[in-house]
Amino acid sequence: MIHMGFSGVVAFVLIHVFKVVAPVKMTFVIYTTYVLPISAFFAASLWFGNTAYLHISVAFIQMLKALMPVATFLMAVVCGTDTLRCDVFLNMVLVSVGVVISSYGEIHFNVVGTLYQVTGIFAEALRLVLTQVLLQKKGLTLNPITSLYYIAPCSFLFLFVPWYLLEMPAMEVSQIQFNFWIFFSNALCALALNFSIFLVIGRTGAVTIRVAGVLKDWILIALSTIIFPESAITGLNIIGYAIALCGVVMYNYLKVKDVRASNQLPTETIPERTSKEWKLDKKSSDLYPNNNNGGNGPGNNGSGVNVNVDEEAPLIPSSRLSHIGRSQLSTHSN
Repeated sequence: MIHMGFSGVVAFVLIHVFKVVAPVKMTFVIYTTYVLPISAFFAASLWFGNTAYLHISVAFIQMLKALMPVATFLMAVVCGTDTLRCDVFLNMVLVSVGVVISSYGEIHFNVVGTLYQVTGIFAEALRLVLTQVLLQKKGLTLNPITSLYYIAPCSFLFLFVPWYLLEMPAMEVSQIQFNFWIFFSNALCALALNFSIFLVIGRTGAVTIRVAGVLKDWILIALSTIIFPESAITGLNIIGYAIALCGVVMYNYLKVKDVRASNQLPTETIPERTSKEWKLDKKSSDLYPNNNNGGNGPGNNGSGVNVNVDEEAPLIPSSRLSHIGRSQLSTHSN
């Protein structure tokens, strides 16, 4: 809650005081039908995910996060942004089997904490799907600052409700030791994290962000077992997570392959179409030679070439002429 409030204030100052970026033209319908649900699911994923830390270990939480592709794929199919494919579905089954094996091998298994974490994962999946719909179908361009400007204040309000109803009554004010610099540095790290997520996606690509996510999970699992003794993992945990990780890697490979195929399609068809048009133009010039050339003498060669250039120039747009072709035409015309 403090993170969202701090991020919203910083985004407001950057937009309205320092004029770093201009706010997006947001209509009331889009705000109520997309921004509010995205903020609600974002707040739900944060609250359920953070509450899970009170019941289960950090390492087991990272293993459960392997279900994120499964939840995202299911929510995308339900919302109509993705289609059900056999290869992707088999990867989802593999990930689910791995997570089940990893859960079975957990020493300190807790049903409540597991339900909290799984609920947070599905809330995050819904947020991602709604964000995709907002950016692609509605045509909005949101940068990191404008995203926090619209989403952070609403998420703050949604997080305030469970804090006021569930957490505040159990808090003892006399035992709270408020340290401004600890809270400020923590909020600053959360703000930097929110900015870095958008910047990494924009500056690199899908391969980098997905590989970085897998490496981050392994590093968190290793560090949690070293720093927190209660986060001990078993051999069955490792086997289950390795199976789930194989499914995640295959899913990422399929998604990146689809993205590359869709991006390379225009760049491959345009040169092929251009070369075909050049061949057709060349064949037409060979089939229909210049009939106005009265002889083969040197005096008639210049006029014949000029007629050919004048007749074919309107058929070949200047955008399709290469540097070599233009140089050849200028040489013949001179």
